[in-house]
Amino acid sequence: MSTIRYDRELEQYRNLMLPPDRFEEGFRWSSLAGALFIAFLMVPGAMYMQLVAGFGVGPAAQWVTVILFIEVARRAHRRLRRPELFVLFYMAGAVMASPFAGLLWRQFYVQSGPAYGAGVAQEIPDWYAPADPNVLDQRSFMMLRWLPAVALVTFLMFISRLNNAILGYGLFRVASDIEKLPFPMATIGAQGIMALAEQSEEEKERGEAPWRWRVFSIGGILGLAFGVIYVGLPTVTGALLKKPIMILPIPWTDFTRKTQGLLPAVAVGINWDLSNLVYGMVLPFFAMLGSFVALLVTLIINPILYYHGVLRSWNPNDETVPTMYKNNIDFYFSFTIGVSAAIALAGIWQIISGLRQRRRLERAGQLQERFQVADHTQRGDIKAPLVIGTYVLTTMAYILLSGYLIGWHRGVMIVLFLMGFAYTPVISYVTARLEGMAGQVIQIPFVREAAFILSGYTGDVDVWFLPVPLYNYGTITVLYRQAELTGTRFWSIWKAEIVLTPIVLISTIFFANFIWSLAPIPSARYPYTEKIWELNAAMAAIVHSATLGGHSIFREAFRWEYILSGGVFGLLLFFVMWALRIPVLFIFGMLRGLNQTLPHVVVPQFIGALLSRFYFERKMGLKWRQYVPVVAAGFACGMGLISMLCAGITFLAKAVIQLPY
Repeated sequence: MSTIRYDRELEQYRNLMLPPDRFEEGFRWSSLAGALFIAFLMVPGAMYMQLVAGFGVGPAAQWVTVILFIEVARRAHRRLRRPELFVLFYMAGAVMASPFAGLLWRQFYVQSGPAYGAGVAQEIPDWYAPADPNVLDQRSFMMLRWLPAVALVTFLMFISRLNNAILGYGLFRVASDIEKLPFPMATIGAQGIMALAEQSEEEKERGEAPWRWRVFSIGGILGLAFGVIYVGLPTVTGALLKKPIMILPIPWTDFTRKTQGLLPAVAVGINWDLSNLVYGMVLPFFAMLGSFVALLVTLIINPILYYHGVLRSWNPNDETVPTMYKNNIDFYFSFTIGVSAAIALAGIWQIISGLRQRRRLERAGQLQERFQVADHTQRGDIKAPLVIGTYVLTTMAYILLSGYLIGWHRGVMIVLFLMGFAYTPVISYVTARLEGMAGQVIQIPFVREAAFILSGYTGDVDVWFLPVPLYNYGTITVLYRQAELTGTRFWSIWKAEIVLTPIVLISTIFFANFIWSLAPIPSARYPYTEKIWELNAAMAAIVHSATLGGHSIFREAFRWEYILSGGVFGLLLFFVMWALRIPVLFIFGMLRGLNQTLPHVVVPQFIGALLSRFYFERKMGLKWRQYVPVVAAGFACGMGLISMLCAGITFLAKAVIQLPY
């Protein structure tokens, strides 16, 4: 009798941190106070820093909020349980979403030079942004002409959060409960919460050594030290001096031009962010090995494709960004669609064959369960028909609204149905599997662009601004695994979502309006937007002008022969490695590395994986696998704290009124 095949490394990660026997309610009204604290104290700083320097405050807002409320609770002689800490941590992150920050981009785009030059600005609909100069000169969203755009953003906020919560839960049930995937990155947030919870008196009385807190502190110190050099120095000096001082280049050092003779059409560089090294230690070794092997394959394949005229757009003077962009347009866009579809089909085959084999073994009484699964009755699960019904209703809401805005164009309506009921479920499922196995996300570029061009829609640009049902809900599965590991009932998350949504909407519209009122965006007061937004507008205008008639580079990017070759390659890769019993994590690592991730990141992550596998694991054994997620959580906290401190310094420096004397 055959037995079910288990991947050794998957099994190790699955049992690295087991869910508790009891699940508790984590939502309390004290959590609401934490959300308000973030919404009105940290959201404006994060939005401002994004405009000034191009980055927010990172995870600092979450960790600072949790630590602050732990200290407040101690002085009130109250202990915060793990579920309460997790919900507080989640709410602090979720409230940082800035849906109305996109309105700041819209007001610029409708009056930008590239949009006017491409003939796009004149065609942009009012429900996206009003183009009237008299309205835009007021620099205020609190006007009747902005009401359609604000209402559309509000609609998208409600529907997307509902889908994230419900469909993300459904994907988690498939990936975790049925396929028993380990979700390696979920342990970072969960172990960080455990580290803070270990300070409670109850655990000390039970005699548990608070090792997580010590390890978390070590990671935090490392994050603080590196953050000062990598983030702190350039940010503070950039606020005080004309030119920032950088010891380590941000975002990377680019060698593409220097290696063009040996490696044409290959992006070469190195990212100096130490976080990549740390995360390489956390992620499964075979996933990192697969990504590195795929990178080596790309180094060989890209020059061959270039010399045979496939990667025809690349120029010798191109650096990383244009190289990746042009390679995607010429080949990898279509090829990756085929590979992703093949991996999704292979995953569905795995599920069906695995379930059939489990039933045979159950009937024969030979099934030995090797993974601990949480008690669904305590966890707060909901029925599958509710998940499916919610997704169908929300997707139909997207389609009907978009159909009304576009005049029920037949080709666009077909595309909307395919996006909502075919592409989005498939890409979400593929991502859920990647998250479950290797802690990675797959993004297929230009799918929306290709779909709208193939729809036959021409004459204006309205189609590009529709609220289309094109999302990747697979990333939210990590949240539910973290909730499970911390003993948090899922209903706590859904209650938090209900409370959070109006807070996020109110705070972000208020602060977006306030920041815009300070000065035009972009302007010298917001140097990042002044340098980057013009380029972004030029790239967006190229896409949006594709439906105005004439030549379009995106029509050339969609090649059926490359899609079919990618599908055949993906299926062969999967089943050959499956037959040879090569770890399944290696397969998904290969998918990630095939021009899907910057090579500058793959190399330091692989170095981290080598250090973890061949040094720390040999020295410390399996305990290292328990330690390293806590180190990573502490490192992220330290880096985030430095980012937040620098954001405050920059905010104060820019807010000072400079007198002319």
